[in-house]
Amino acid sequence: MMTRLRSFALNCSWVTSIAFFLPGVASAASQTATFAAGCFWGTEEFFRKIPGVMETQVGYEGGKGQADYGSVSGGSTGYAETLQLKFDPGQVSYESLVVSFFKMHDPTTLNRQGNDRGTQYRSAIFTHTPEQLKIAEKVKARAEGPLGWKAKITTEIAPATEFHPAEEYHQKYLVKNPGGYDNHSSRKLKF
Repeated sequence: MMTRLRSFALNCSWVTSIAFFLPGVASAASQTATFAAGCFWGTEEFFRKIPGVMETQVGYEGGKGQADYGSVSGGSTGYAETLQLKFDPGQVSYESLVVSFFKMHDPTTLNRQGNDRGTQYRSAIFTHTPEQLKIAEKVKARAEGPLGWKAKITTEIAPATEFHPAEEYHQKYLVKNPGGYDNHSSRKLKF
């Protein structure tokens, strides 16, 4: 009987491993990244498909006052439409996420992505650690180099302040509304 129990316990250790990879189950080793790249619907849809991204939530960061869609969409609060995600650094590095960020939108247009115009659609990286700040600045310099974008990058890089989750109907919007508005795609840049 003890042999069977020991065998069962060893064979069930996979339960812990599986839980680590379930969407929405962040481990103690997970890290947070926060990006603004235009309309947050497409930003979330792009990043949620990257292996190692465990959770996504859209919201508002970088402003003052009330943070709700009605206030932010007016463009006077200073908030950017933002994606905050949890990722497993054992599966995807922060640097890789920042490279993807610079490829998935046009960081050279000030306060604009596609048809969306206003400071709420600006390009920004909100960092959570000094190491993230260094990585974001390093990747931005590479993205501005000869193998990256051919124009000056306008992306703001700043320490994260307070993230305000957006209303529920914005969460995973493009999952709930396939074919909805999205102007994000990965460019074939080699920086």
